[in-house]
Amino acid sequence: MIGRLNHVAIAVPDLAKAAALYAGPLGAEVSAPVALPAHGVTVVFVALPNTKIELLAPLGEASPIGRFLEQNPSGGIHHVCYEVDDILAARDRLKAEGARVLGDGAPRIGAHDRPVLFLHPKDFCGTLVELEQA
Repeated sequence: MIGRLNHVAIAVPDLAKAAALYAGPLGAEVSAPVALPAHGVTVVFVALPNTKIELLAPLGEASPIGRFLEQNPSGGIHHVCYEVDDILAARDRLKAEGARVLGDGAPRIGAHDRPVLFLHPKDFCGTLVELEQA
């Protein structure tokens, strides 16, 4: 059901500093920051030959990344994102097998202007999983 790994997301306390680290010493191509108010984050994407790294920073007081950084002040891996062909069919299959979809279960538009949803980390080996429609 899942397709390729779309990205690994890393929460960071300072987005500009993290982006400079990837662009400078690591020599990666880094996108401009994009604010996603509906998700409470600002993101940049680091392009890799086979996938992307998403650097996330809090946007607003209610940001879930802000809460994550309270527990992990230096930052850290926040989630992995896998592509699926049909996000509604994937959601329904996962729910039928007992997986919990976060929020109201309805996909929202993500950073790539595609529908996304998140799966509860307790159902996936302690890892927050994002599904993105390919």
